[in-house]
Amino acid sequence: MMKRLLVLQHLEREGLGLLSRIAQERGLIVSIFRLDLGDSLPELAKGDLVLILGGPMGIRDINHPSFPWLLDEIEFIKEALNKQVGIIGICLGAQLLAYASGGYVEALLGGTPPKPLPEVGWDTVSKSPGAKTDSLSSLLAVPLPVLHWHGDRILLPSDAELIASSSRCKEQFFKIGSLAYGMQFHIEIEDEMVFKWIEEDSDFIRSGLGVDARFVLEEQQKEFGDSTLQSRLMLLEKLFDLISA
Repeated sequence: MMKRLLVLQHLEREGLGLLSRIAQERGLIVSIFRLDLGDSLPELAKGDLVLILGGPMGIRDINHPSFPWLLDEIEFIKEALNKQVGIIGICLGAQLLAYASGGYVEALLGGTPPKPLPEVGWDTVSKSPGAKTDSLSSLLAVPLPVLHWHGDRILLPSDAELIASSSRCKEQFFKIGSLAYGMQFHIEIEDEMVFKWIEEDSDFIRSGLGVDARFVLEEQQKEFGDSTLQSRLMLLEKLFDLISA
């Protein structure tokens, strides 16, 4: 029996990227739910996998009238956790996963004196010394360059396992329970996605990188997009192995 991959999407530009390739190779039935467009959340069934994608909204937008679906999405995530459904949360998806498990977020600080400063652009994530998930840790034995695009840091619930961190943000990659993983960074991206983000999210990237943000990100994408592709695919493949167990 073919498994379903239930995709919770919050914005047109933040789509599946490389995850579409992996789902196809594994013969998964992909069902996308555009919560921002009013789609209803699905009923969970045995064997389902859940993918929660990113978006510019956040935990502090819960109860905001522009995002009435956030509360229902959090309840859906809690149900998936209770039913031991495999989950991958990316960026906003990671924040929602942590929040549904008792965590929260706060503004990511940087500079001197410290002030809210987004983490935007390519930088490495490295294995946490206390990480217990050996099959993932081995893939991060050498720091992996990934794309960052966020203004908050996650305050993890006490029972979460931290897997990897970046130089600016400790809570980059984590595990909750036995089948749920959150990544604050983006390993699913493809070139055309990033160039669209640069075009459509200009104010945000300038807040993190200054007036040259577009040039910096375009050059970084040329440097790291292709060179990290196989490493990113290997990490995604391993994640799907783990949540399908």
